[in-house]
Amino acid sequence: MTLEQKFEKLKNILSELGSVAVAYSGGVDSTFLLKVAHDVLGENVIAVTATSSTYPEREFNEAKKYAEQFGVKHIVIVSEELEIEGFSKNPIDRCYYCKRELFSKIYDVAKEYGIKYVADGSNFDDLNDYRPGMKAAKELNVVSPIKEAQLTKEDIRELSRRMNLPTWNKPSFACLSSRFPYGHEITEEKLKMVEKAEQILLDLGFKQVRVRHHGEIARIEVAAQERERFFNVEILDFVGDKFKEIGFTYVTLDVHGYRTGSMNEKIIN
Repeated sequence: MTLEQKFEKLKNILSELGSVAVAYSGGVDSTFLLKVAHDVLGENVIAVTATSSTYPEREFNEAKKYAEQFGVKHIVIVSEELEIEGFSKNPIDRCYYCKRELFSKIYDVAKEYGIKYVADGSNFDDLNDYRPGMKAAKELNVVSPIKEAQLTKEDIRELSRRMNLPTWNKPSFACLSSRFPYGHEITEEKLKMVEKAEQILLDLGFKQVRVRHHGEIARIEVAAQERERFFNVEILDFVGDKFKEIGFTYVTLDVHGYRTGSMNEKIIN
């Protein structure tokens, strides 16, 4: 299918659904889905955003701003993953428990507002990664219109650019829990360390960042084209000092740079 055909398919899918509650994070995919859904279904669309210690304040503020710009009713709920039994132990299927609770709460909101379906922003590329959250979505009959229309991440960015969406070139983001190797305990304190560390890099002008938490070690991932910025002694010293203030003992740079699902490499390979 051409990009235009995929886009038409997405709009047809949404039209047939009639009404949807979009699980809205403010990221590239969910923002695109929310805008198209609102264009197709109007007031039969609501955006539902869950706040928690795994969701940085900067991301929440952007989600709130975009929903307001689109004129979409925006509902904010609390979904604290650390309170889910077993979640903090960071099992390999951690995302399953998180998504199951999240989608269950969004369904409660959808029911309250007379909305038929809950939709997430999964795209066609997600089929190539380890995504236990998809199991929860399937069990709860969450629909994935973007994925069903076979739209890839690149497709979504291009369509978002054409639609003048502010997120068309926004760096990919995943919840802060994804910064920890499976089996390493997740705590609110550690999540705050990661959030602060990533904010330091963002404030320095880095666009795509991840700070992986390996106990005493912080492993920095930045976009491949941004790695050369670390060939600067002043930046190295500044980042090292700031990260140690946060609580890390050692600070390292991943020489391969950022890549989606780097914590899943041992699982997939």
